[in-house]
Amino acid sequence: MRLSPWPQSLFGRLLAASVAAVLLAQAAGLFLIAQERERFVLQGSVREWARRIAETTLMLQALDGAERAAALGRLSALPEPLHLPHPPPVAHGHPGGAGQRGFVRLPLLSDFERTLEDQVHSALGPAYLVEVSDTPEPARPAIAVPVPFFEAHELATHPGSARHYDVSVRLPDGAPLLFRVESLPEGAPLPRHLFANLGLLLLILVIVLYVAARNITRPLSELARAAHSVGRDARPAQLQERGARELRDAARAFNTMQDRLRRYLDSRTRVLAAMSHDLKTPLTRLRLQVETLDNPPLQERIGRELDEMEAMVREALALFRGIEDGEPPAALDLNTLLGKVCAEFTDMGRQVSLAGHAAQPLTAKPQALKRCLTNLVANATTFGTRADILVEDGPVVAIRVRDRGPGIPAQELERVFEPFYRLESSRNRDSGGTGLGLSIARDIAQAHGGSLTLSNLPGGGLEAALLLPRER
Repeated sequence: MRLSPWPQSLFGRLLAASVAAVLLAQAAGLFLIAQERERFVLQGSVREWARRIAETTLMLQALDGAERAAALGRLSALPEPLHLPHPPPVAHGHPGGAGQRGFVRLPLLSDFERTLEDQVHSALGPAYLVEVSDTPEPARPAIAVPVPFFEAHELATHPGSARHYDVSVRLPDGAPLLFRVESLPEGAPLPRHLFANLGLLLLILVIVLYVAARNITRPLSELARAAHSVGRDARPAQLQERGARELRDAARAFNTMQDRLRRYLDSRTRVLAAMSHDLKTPLTRLRLQVETLDNPPLQERIGRELDEMEAMVREALALFRGIEDGEPPAALDLNTLLGKVCAEFTDMGRQVSLAGHAAQPLTAKPQALKRCLTNLVANATTFGTRADILVEDGPVVAIRVRDRGPGIPAQELERVFEPFYRLESSRNRDSGGTGLGLSIARDIAQAHGGSLTLSNLPGGGLEAALLLPRER
């Protein structure tokens, strides 16, 4: 099974989507803060460099050729611009050290070379050609431009990390000038406590989102469990109407539906009880009248008809009663139950075998499950000469009842579960039954949260697969 990184539960998806949205919002906010701070710092430094380069260029432009060459020689011979002295090392925990270690430099977001080039070109005018590039190796003689105060402080704090740029300016008369600036390669620094504040905010938002998502999904989980129990429990408990308005409305509607179903089932139970009495009374009178007949063959024939009618009434009442049998679920030793069913059929001269066993007890309705198994084994021994029972234990207990009969046409495998439906080949008084055995067996399986299906075996015969989950 392929595992998906995306949570499968509604609670997990709500929480993951909310946290992802918060993370994206935090990242976008951090990006905007860094961009604005870098724009402020970078524009200030670049503007200062552009002003100094423009002043120097205009001063040299006013000189004649010899004076300009002499001035260029003197300016290019000057050492690199002085920085602020390196701050003395501070012992760990000293208040003064927090300011130096309290910043984090992010990658440069803007194009430094293009920004500096535009500023210098704007300061000098269109008559001057300006080009900014990295200083090549070996470096040519150039006029060192003093570093602005902020950059000087940063360079002193991070020695050895500076990056050099050459600013080439071509005068209107074609003479070239070369300036050199020194800057840090990273973007504007951000205080470390900003990241701590964002992390704390993220943690608080995650906690709030967790509580909110849990309050939304808990009533939905209860509703799902209650809906799953419909058709299994005769008297399911009422849902608590809590949570948001929509969730309370859903729980109230579900409780109303349960009340209607319960009233319907109660009414049906009373009707069936009356039908049982009304049907059995005339059948009993008919049986007494048959006993007074002097014709033994006729008496036997009518007796069989009455037996079939009583069996049909009994099976129909059992089918219509459904889960309203009042039997509570209990821990059931499935091995003992199957052994008892096999023994009963063996005593009747039927061939029944049992293979496999259940490792642990199964929570089920003992009498209902016994009836389900009895119906399956009876079908197998009646229409397939013998029944082979196979038990497979696990999260779902599988009980497979196989026979060695002719099987059932594929198009009839589902229809045989319909009440009173019988195959044409079984419509006789000796083996046809009432056509309710499989319907009752499937109802019992579904009342236990399981399923009952039929399939033809490759080598001939029919298999009834009863699947019963351990956890419901």
